[in-house]
Amino acid sequence: MRLIVDADPGIDDALALLYLAAQGGVEIVAVGSVHGNGPAAQTAANARHVLGLGGLPEVPVAVGAWRPLAQPLETAEFVHGPDALGGHGVPISGDVRGESAAEQLVRLARANPGELTLLALGPLTNVALALLLEPDLPRLLRAVVVLGGAIGVPGNLTAHADANFYHDPEAADLVLGAGFTLTLIGLNVTEAARADGAWLDALSTSDNPRARFATAVLAHYAAFYTNMFGVRVATLHDPLAAAMALDPGLGTYEQMVVGVELAGTHTRGQTLTDLRRLSSDVHIASSLAGGRPPVSVAMTVDAQAFLDRLFAALTRPLQP
Repeated sequence: MRLIVDADPGIDDALALLYLAAQGGVEIVAVGSVHGNGPAAQTAANARHVLGLGGLPEVPVAVGAWRPLAQPLETAEFVHGPDALGGHGVPISGDVRGESAAEQLVRLARANPGELTLLALGPLTNVALALLLEPDLPRLLRAVVVLGGAIGVPGNLTAHADANFYHDPEAADLVLGAGFTLTLIGLNVTEAARADGAWLDALSTSDNPRARFATAVLAHYAAFYTNMFGVRVATLHDPLAAAMALDPGLGTYEQMVVGVELAGTHTRGQTLTDLRRLSSDVHIASSLAGGRPPVSVAMTVDAQAFLDRLFAALTRPLQP
């Protein structure tokens, strides 16, 4: 599989990149940074650092959108720390004025039609901008896997919205309705992918440099979740999405028309879907659908199999 990764590293984004780097038969063609867990220039610097740890220093990283399409910038420093890696980030480096992440995505998709899968782990601003640059992007990309949304469960940034969609609802709604071959991995499955204290302790015993890095950044991340749940855990959203992108068999899926609330006073960013089990003709006529195609929504996941795979990826030697 050949991947373009759009991400906002970010502690769990960093683990996703390390997971991908440890897999045979996977090529990370390029990475685009985006605002979210930190400013776009910082998340780009973090991506370069993590790719180096994963043995992939040559992968190009383009700095992406520094703010959402239609609202002020907010970042999740309260979860990931001021450097987005829990105090283990790196100074901003590289050219922040070169080709943008959206431009990089369009260029690579045009040059490799039907060959590349996009793994979008952060707010969807870059992907929306790429769509505005290249309306044929849904045809040019092989598939898109999006980490975002919350189907039938509460949000994690507000009562109704998950972090990625809340940070740019307009971008998320545009991407979901664009006609990509798209899989949506939301909080309804990622909230099942929690590493407990025993998993974290076992990881800390490894002398693998990637495991040591993961243990260091997860200490900050787990502290946030421990305060929330009262037990020592860490929710691993992004690496789960990476694992399911490589092996869809980790989960089960349903086809749904999905949108994002843009105007609600209390529900902006909420994932909207018509959960009525009606005929496709009725779905197409519904006010939500508006003619938009359905996407594949992850409904369940084998969390233990994922945790075992992530542990192995962080502790075994890198593939030659």
